Amino acid sequence: MVLKNKLGITDSIELARAEEKISKSKAVKLFKSGFLDQLKAGSFQALTEIHSYLFAEIYDFAGKIRTVNLAKAGLDLLLLCILRLL
Repeated sequence: MVLKNKLGITDSIELARAEEKISKSKAVKLFKSGFLDQLKAGSFQALTEIHSYLFAEIYDFAGKIRTVNLAKAGLDLLLLCILRLL
């Protein structure tokens, strides 16, 4: 399954490579900018802002609360456990 993305990529391997390249580049910029210093570490707001910054170029849902269960292989059980805690 390939997540619907803004890049129009339909191949899961190609999408994974694009996601890695883009998010790593944006992560470097995020660290260098000092923006992280302005966020409350570990807060929900900080996590959503970071997720949005890293993935908004790729996914419409970046930085938003999920309404469906999306998981990469091996993480689906972890997400299920977390959702049950909420």
